[in-house]
Amino acid sequence: QSPVFLWNTVLSTYARHGSAHHLFDEMPRRNVVSHNILMSAYSRIPRQAHLAFHLFNQLENAGLAPNGFTLTSLLRASAEIGDIHVGSAVHGQCVKTGFSNNVRVQTSLSGMYSTCSNPTLAMKMFLEVVDRDDLAWNSIISGHLKNGKLSESVSLFHEMVKDGIAPTHFTYSLMLNACAKLENLPTGKVLHAQVITSGTLLDLPLQNSLLDMYCSCCDPHAALKIFSRIHSPDLVSWNSIICGFSENEDVERALNMYLHLRRQPFLKPDEYTLAAILCGTSRFPASHYGEPLHAESTKTGLENSIYVASMLISMYFSNDDSASSMKIFTSVVHKDAILWTDMIAWHVRIGEGEEALKFFHEMMKKGVALDTFTLSSGLSACADLATLKQGEMIHCLAVKTGNEHEVFVRSSMIDMYAKNGEITSAAHVFSKSNLSNSDSMCWNSMITGYGHHGNAKKAIQMYYQMLKRGIQPDHITFLSVLSACSHCGLVKESKLFWNSMNEGGLKQGSNHYSCLISTLSRAGQWEEAEEMILQSPFVDHYMESWRTILSSCIKDENLIVGISAAEHILNSNTEDNAASILLTKLYAAAGRWDDVSEMRRKMRNLMQEKDPGLSSIETRNNIHVFSSGDQSHPQSREICAELRKLLPNLVQAVATGDLS
Repeated sequence: QSPVFLWNTVLSTYARHGSAHHLFDEMPRRNVVSHNILMSAYSRIPRQAHLAFHLFNQLENAGLAPNGFTLTSLLRASAEIGDIHVGSAVHGQCVKTGFSNNVRVQTSLSGMYSTCSNPTLAMKMFLEVVDRDDLAWNSIISGHLKNGKLSESVSLFHEMVKDGIAPTHFTYSLMLNACAKLENLPTGKVLHAQVITSGTLLDLPLQNSLLDMYCSCCDPHAALKIFSRIHSPDLVSWNSIICGFSENEDVERALNMYLHLRRQPFLKPDEYTLAAILCGTSRFPASHYGEPLHAESTKTGLENSIYVASMLISMYFSNDDSASSMKIFTSVVHKDAILWTDMIAWHVRIGEGEEALKFFHEMMKKGVALDTFTLSSGLSACADLATLKQGEMIHCLAVKTGNEHEVFVRSSMIDMYAKNGEITSAAHVFSKSNLSNSDSMCWNSMITGYGHHGNAKKAIQMYYQMLKRGIQPDHITFLSVLSACSHCGLVKESKLFWNSMNEGGLKQGSNHYSCLISTLSRAGQWEEAEEMILQSPFVDHYMESWRTILSSCIKDENLIVGISAAEHILNSNTEDNAASILLTKLYAAAGRWDDVSEMRRKMRNLMQEKDPGLSSIETRNNIHVFSSGDQSHPQSREICAELRKLLPNLVQAVATGDLS
C-alpha cells in the first residue's frame, strides 16, 4: 500500500480539476490532511460549499482532530453560503479547539464576517490579530470594499503602509477598485506610480484594475494607453475599455473597440459588452445603433440577460418608444428588482406616474424584494401625482424593509411630503437624517421643499446651515435656492448665489439661467434679463426665456420690451400659440383693442386641436384619471345624476359661505 502522503499528493492534483471526491472515497486510509484538501476544494465552490460541513462531520466521526487549515476551510465555506449563523458556530469551534489566536484563522474569521455583511465584527477580529501580514490587511480592506466602505478601505491601506507591510499586487488591485468607485483620479494616479516604483508584478488582473480606474475616473486617454500595453487582453479588458468610452460619450471609439473585439479569434462579446455599448448609444436615434444591437442580442441569445434587457429598455425609453420597452420587459422570464425599478423610474421620468405606481404594486404582488432605488422611484411618482396616501404607504414599506435611512429613500420622502403640501412632515423626515453626512441630497430636497412653499427665507437658512456643516453645495443646491428666490422675487440674493456658483467653479445649466431670467423679469429689470438670454449658451431654451420676459411685461404694461420679446419668438416660430396669447394679453392690458382683435384673428387661423387635459383623484389608495366631459366610465350616468343631486347643496354652501 502507498503511504497516505502520496495519496494526498494525487488528491491535491485532482482537487484542482474538480474530481477529487471519487479518489477520496477510494483511498484506503485518510488523515486530517486528506479531509482538509477536499474541504478546501468544496469551500471555494458556492454550490458545493455545504459539502465541506458534511466532510467535517466525517472527520470527527473518524476520530481525527481538526487543525487550523480545517477551520479556515469551514470559515470560507460559511462565507460562500453567506450564513453568518453557521460562521459564528465555526467561530465557536475555533475557540473550543484553541485555534482562535492562529493568524490564518483570525484572518479567515475577519473575511467571513465581512462577506456576511458584518464589518463591525470583521474589524474586531482583525484588531485581535497580533502579527498582521499582507493577507490579513488584504482581507480587511477587501471586506470594507464589499460592504461599500470605500473611504475606510483607503484609510486602512494607509495604515497598512504605516505598519511597514508592503502592498502586494492584490492590495493595489483592491485600492484601484476603491478609487474607481470613488472616482478619485489623483489617488489612483499616485497608486499607479507606486506600482511602477515598487516593481510590483503587473499581471493581467492588476492591469485590468488600472484600466477600470482610469475609465471610471473619466480619463479615457490614460485608459487607452494601459489597454495598448496589455499583451493579451481578456474579455474583462475589452469590456472595461468599451464601457469607459461609452460612459465618456465617445461612441465612435466604443464602437470601434466593439468591432475589434468581434474580430478576436478566441473572444466573443458577452452580456456586459452589449450592455456597455448600448449604454453609450442610447442617446442616439434607435435606428442608428440601438435596433441593430437589439437584433444582435437576439441573435446571440443575450436578449434575456438582465443587463442587456435593462439597457434596451433605457434605449427605447430614451427614444420615446415605451411600447418597445414594454415588449423587452415582458419577454424577460426571470425579472429581478433592477428591471422592475427601470420600468418604474422611466415612467416617472416621462411623466407617467400612474403607470409607475401600477408597476410598483405589480412588483409587490410578484414578491420581488424592494430595494432603495425602487422605493425612491415609487416615492417620486407619489410626489409628482400629489398622492399623499400612497406616499405614506411607501414610507411604511421603507421602514418595514429597513431602507428608511438610505439617502435616496429619505431624500425622496422629503420631496414627496413637500410636494403634497406636508412641509412639516418633510422637515420631520429631514430632522431624522444623518445631518453630518457629506451627501447633499437630503439638504437639496428640503431647500427645494421650502422654495415650493414660498418660504425663501427658510430655504436660504438651510443653505447656510449646509455650509456650516461643511457640506459642499452642488448644481442642484444652487438651482433650489435660485428657484426659491425667484418665487419670492429676491433679486439681490439671486445674484449673490449666481456669483457663488462662479466662485465655486460650478458651471450654470439652462435651468439656472431660467431662474435668474425669471427673477430679473419679475422685478422689471428687463435689460439685465435680455443680457442674460444673449449670454446663455443654451440656444434651445431661448424661446422659453423670451416668453418669461413677455409674460412679466403684461403686469407693467411695458409694450416696448414685450413686443421686442414677442418678435424674437414669432420670428423663429410664427405658430407659437403661447407667445401669441401672451402678446394678446399685453395689448389688452395696454388698451390696444385693435391689436387684440388682429391677434385673435391670427390665432383662430393657427388654432389646432389640442389633446384633452386630464385630471386625477386618489380614493382608497387607487388613482382614477378622467378628462372633461369623460363618459367612458360604465356608471357615468349614475355619477352625473348623483352630482346633479349635490348641486343644490353646493349652491347653498356658496350662498352661506360655509365651504368647510
